[in-house]
Parts: sequence; structure tokens; C-alpha cells
Amino acid sequence: MKQLMLTSTLCLGLLPIFAQRKWSETSVDGNNIITNQGGQTLGYSPNSGIKILTVNELAFKDLNKNGKLDKYEDWRLPVDVRAKDLASKLSIEQIAGLMLYSSHQSIPARSGGNFAGTYNGKPFKEGETDPSDLTDQQKKFLQEDNLRHVLLTTVKTPEIVAQWNNKLQSFCESVGMGIPANNSSDPRHGTKARAEFDAAAGGEISMWPSSLGMAATFEPALVEKFGQIAATEYRALGITTALSPQVDIATEPRWSRFNGTFGESPQLSAAMAQAYCNGFQTSLNAKEIANGWGFGSVNAMVKHWPGGGAGEAGRDAHYAIGKYAVYPKNNFNAHLIPFINGAFKLKGKTSMASAVMPYYTISWNQDKKNGENVGNNYNKFIINDLLRTKYGYDGVVCTDWRVTEDHKVMDGFIDGKPWGVENLTLAERHYKVLMAGVDQFGGNNDAKPILEAYQMGIKEMGETKMRARMEQSAVRLLRNIFRVGVFENPYLEVAATKKIVGNSTYMKEGYEAQLKSVVLLKNQSNTLPIAKMKTVFVPKRFVPASRNFMGMESPASTDYPVNMDIVKKYFKVTDNPNEADFALVFIQNPSTSIGYDKEDLKNGGNGYVPISLQYGDYTATDARETSIAGGDPMDKSANRSYKNKVTKSANITDLKLVLDTKESMKGKPVIVSINTINPMIFSEFEKESSAILLSFGVQDQALLDIIAGKSEPSALLPMQMPASMSVVEKQAEDLPYDMECHKDSEGNIYDFGFGMNWKGVIKDGRGAKYKK
Repeated sequence: MKQLMLTSTLCLGLLPIFAQRKWSETSVDGNNIITNQGGQTLGYSPNSGIKILTVNELAFKDLNKNGKLDKYEDWRLPVDVRAKDLASKLSIEQIAGLMLYSSHQSIPARSGGNFAGTYNGKPFKEGETDPSDLTDQQKKFLQEDNLRHVLLTTVKTPEIVAQWNNKLQSFCESVGMGIPANNSSDPRHGTKARAEFDAAAGGEISMWPSSLGMAATFEPALVEKFGQIAATEYRALGITTALSPQVDIATEPRWSRFNGTFGESPQLSAAMAQAYCNGFQTSLNAKEIANGWGFGSVNAMVKHWPGGGAGEAGRDAHYAIGKYAVYPKNNFNAHLIPFINGAFKLKGKTSMASAVMPYYTISWNQDKKNGENVGNNYNKFIINDLLRTKYGYDGVVCTDWRVTEDHKVMDGFIDGKPWGVENLTLAERHYKVLMAGVDQFGGNNDAKPILEAYQMGIKEMGETKMRARMEQSAVRLLRNIFRVGVFENPYLEVAATKKIVGNSTYMKEGYEAQLKSVVLLKNQSNTLPIAKMKTVFVPKRFVPASRNFMGMESPASTDYPVNMDIVKKYFKVTDNPNEADFALVFIQNPSTSIGYDKEDLKNGGNGYVPISLQYGDYTATDARETSIAGGDPMDKSANRSYKNKVTKSANITDLKLVLDTKESMKGKPVIVSINTINPMIFSEFEKESSAILLSFGVQDQALLDIIAGKSEPSALLPMQMPASMSVVEKQAEDLPYDMECHKDSEGNIYDFGFGMNWKGVIKDGRGAKYKK
């Protein structure tokens, strides 16, 4: 470390005055790190052209290179003062850049297909291209488009992304006003089912159950612990904003995004939202800068305001076919509870989630002021009147992805989603979003329509007012970058990143959470736990060919649905049911359509078909004659009813697997383990099952630990399990707890809050606490 001492000379006439500098400097991974005595640690790149100013014996970064200390460069000042100062100095082009969000960035960039990138005009080539380098596209959007919000997806290794972050921040530091990048991520702590857990070993990143699995623990403290660990790992990867949590109450059981929620309880979702945001945003001890924020904080972008869990008939608003959220029981206000009593009312010092993402949906007939049925991102009543004014929210509001792009097909996931404003131009859509009170455009990295919207605003209200509106959003956006300390030091120590991300302690915490998330639904005659080294038959599972939302195809396969090497550590294995003491069947919940079928259109229908929660063919005899909402420029009819139409599940073979195994075992126990992302119909196979375990994205080993009795189940259902599809059709999309639930052969009802341990039904008050 080289100490910088007694080198500052101020001249008053001919009299030199020597001042001691209260800071020292060292170099880490090629970046300069300055420690201010009693002040903030600074980091800067020797390649960025940044100079250090010494004021009152303390060091500051001259980010705009003007040779003087501006308010926004002064880390001693409050965040709002700094943000307002910087916003006032930015050009409209620079403010527009802050409002952009990059497309999905893989590190290194893919060589072809969606989200591809190039390096000096060439695609990435293993062994030749440095995977930590910036792509040509990244350099362009950082310098020419002034973009500073970067969305990370896949990364090769933690060390590589740390090196990439340092190059990215050095580049940002070298241009314009020196505004650092605010890197973000969708949730990235899911499990690899077949991975083996070793308490002494680390991994790529800690692995946790899905949000629905965390909800099944009914333990907000566990979710807060997850937030603290995930935030630590995020910061070690250079990520300062989490595009989470998803706190929509999942009152519609067919919704495809059910798995990303905390279930159907408004109160449980609020408690989990509060815990999640506290964990992510709060910096502890030396990492705190002010008001709970600091170098350990990650901004939480809570979604989706005002709740997206009431899509009519379960259809999702990523598609035009699912653009409408409906409220047949006038229960709109309950969907706000996870926000206003959770994410906006934190127990920690950060007070509230720093960002909000509205959902794509048109909240049908909920605009009580203007009567507009437009997407939430465009709705001034939903954003300005409710969120901003009634509930006093002054954080960042960022649109969901692609809301301003053109809509071209009814059933395309990648389609634009300008619901209700399809007739507006691109610039008009951006202007309407801004006037609704939104600050940022998710997935848009083109500033042109924002600048056109600015000119529209000048014509309508004059430049002074429109400039003020733009600065208002700039302050909100900059505030979230200042709070997390990256204006002072955005650089990572690569060795520290390697040590932190996926370390053994974090892996253990995640694994223990997985164990707590598994629900025991049935345990006939105390089938579980199974004595170690008994003989098990695990039938192979057929997985049909499929195509994901990006159009990537997966071929059909038949294989063991579990890591058999791990199974063999618990039990003897046989492929002959006659030799087995018990069978273990692994399946997924029923998978059907998105609620639309072009074949139906070809045959003269309106294209709409049922979404089913059962394996067997389903005929929607109890569906509505007329849909509550409807209408689209490309729709054949405004009536989206699918009454009396039939749908089939893609994995009916899972049902057959259970029934065939039951027959082959000739009365011996059949244990069924279901990984689910939605509620489902159990009546098709429950009686044929001796024991049923329900999981939400956990490692195989966690299930085996429970089956073998190494861990006792403690989780409860965070949602109801309907008795039939008729019940599903008759429930209201906006209302929780309104279904008749499945009653099993043991007399237990699969209602919200139900679960079992080895002693029987759990009655510890957790379920009742949150079912209000």
C-alpha cells in the first residue's frame, strides 16, 4: 500500500500551507482503492481518466473531470441533494439514457440467436475471446445511448462476471458524467434438481426453493435470511438491483406465473414481501452508508403493481389473449395488500421497496377516475392517483418488458404488449407512460421515442414543465444508484467474489430452506419415513417433446426422473417391482395450453380454449357463456368464452405412470413426489398413492432426506387444491380461499395451510394466522 501524505499545498500569496491528507491508496485487481479516514472508500480505474480531488483533507472522485467538487461528487451530502444536483446537470439525452433498460446480457455474449453480441465485430470464440470483455453492443449503449441499467442473465463463472463488471464500470467512469452502471437480475437462486448437496462444498450460487416454496415454510424470517444472503451474492457479482420479489396474490389457480408468487394469501404475501425487501435492501454494520442503505444493499423492484394474479380464466398477460385482469367479486383492493402492508411498510431502515414494476394487465373497469381500460403501465389512475398520490410512493416505477412495442400476434410471448393503446404511435405510447407517472422503460434500449415524447411534452406544457418532469424521474433513478454506494466504489475484488458466491455456508442455508419447503400431503398408515436401505423401484418417466417461450425445442425422452446415484445412497434399487419394498414415482403437475389454440380458429372458433389443472382430457362445461372482458385489434370476437371446449394435458403420461406403478406393486406402498408450479386436481390418482410429497423446485436429495426420515416435513400449503375443474371454473379470479378443496382417502382436506409431519396433521397456528 502506498500512503499519500503531506502533499497538498495551498498558496495564500507567497505563504505555503501544508495540509495532511487523511486518506490512503492501494491497488486491487488493477483498480485504485482509496480509504478515507472516517469516510467512504472510493474505487476508480486508472484507465478512466478520473482524477482525485482533496477537499478538507478527504478524497473525492472528479467524475465529470471539471477540476472542482460538485455536490453530486460529494459523498458527505444526503442522497437526495446529490441526485437533484446531478439531474440538473444532465442533458435530456442523458436523462433519456437513464430511463432505458438493456436487453438481456449474457456474460460472455451468445454467438448467435436472441441476445447475441460481438467483440470487435466477431462472435465470441472459446479460447480466443476474453469472456470478461465488453461487447460492441454494450460499448454502444453505454456511450452513445447513455444507458446505465443493465440486465444480466447467464454468466460463465462468478470470477468472469466480476472482471466484466470492473471493465463495465471503468468504461462508464470514463464517459459523460461518470455515472456508474446499475446492474440487475431476475431471480437466479433456483435449484439444480440432480445436484448433490455436500455440506462442506460450495457451488455456483446458493440454491433455494421457489418463492412458492418459501411461502410454504410460512416463515418470513427465513425469507429475510434468504434476502440477506442473496444480496451478498448479488453484490459480489456486481448486481445492485433485484427484479423481484413477485408479490401478486395468486387468486387465480390456473395462472402460469403462480410459481413466482408467495401464494394466494394477501397477508402471507405481505409478510414475505416485507421480509424479502428488508433482507435485500438493508446494509448492516460497516457496510451501511445512511438510512440502512449502503455497500451491502440491493434495490428491490417489487412486482407487479397493482397485482397480476386475477387474469381472466388464468390466461397470462405476456400474451394478448391474457391482457385482462378481472374482478368479479370486486376484490381489487385485496391485491394491493402485499404492497401497501408489505413492500411499502418495511421494518428495516430502508422503509420501502425502492422500485416497483406494474404488470402488463388491463385492470378491467378499475379506473374510477378516467374510465380507461389500458395496461397498468399506461394508466394514470393506477400509477399516479393510486400508487403515487394515495399511497405516497416516490420510488422508481419501471414498466414491464416490451410494453411500448407493437403487437403482432395473439399468442406470442416475445410480442409487444401495448394493451389498450395499440392504436398509438411508439412516441405517443412513451409519452402516455411518462404522463402516467412511470420513470423507466423495461427492455427498451432506444432513446429515440423518449426524446420524441419529450418534444410532445414541450408542445403540450412548455419546456420548463417537461424538463421538470424528466428531472423528476432522473432523481428517482439516480437515488437508487447513489444509495448502494457505486458512485463511490463500483469495483469488485475477484478473489472475494469467488469466496462469497455459492460458499458452503450459503449452500447449507439454501438446502435447509428446501427441506422446510416440502409439504407432506398424505401418509397412509405411516408409510413415511422409509427405513434406510430398503429396496425401491423408481419407474422411468416419459417427457414429451416441447417448445419453450423462446421457441427452443426439446425432444421427447424417457429416463429416470431423479439422480439415481443419490437414490442408491439411501436405498437399494431395483428395476423389478416384484423385488421392491416400495415404489417412488416422480411427476410434475399437469401441463396444458396457454388458453389459446390456432386450430380452434381454423375450425371456426374464437381461438380460446380452457387451461386445465388435471391430467385427463377436460371439457369446460361449467365455463362462462360470455367472458367478463375482451377485445383486441386482432381478436375474432370480443367474447373470449371457451365453454364446452376440450383441452388435453401434455403430460397425461404422468398420471399413467402413477396408475401403472400402483398396479405393478401389487399392494405395496407407492410414494408419489410431485414438483408443482400450480394448484392441481388430486382426485385422479390420490387414492392410488400411499404417500404424497409436494415440492416447489428442490434438489432430489432434499426429497430423499425426507423420505428416509433424515428430515421431518414441516411445510404447509400456500394455496388451495381444488376438488375438481368444475370448482375451478366457478371460483372468482380475484378472490382467495373460495374453492371447495380435495378431500383425500384419509379424510384430510387440501386447503390453504394444510400439511403433515410424522405425527399427523400440523396444527401450530401458522395457517390460521395468514388466512384472513
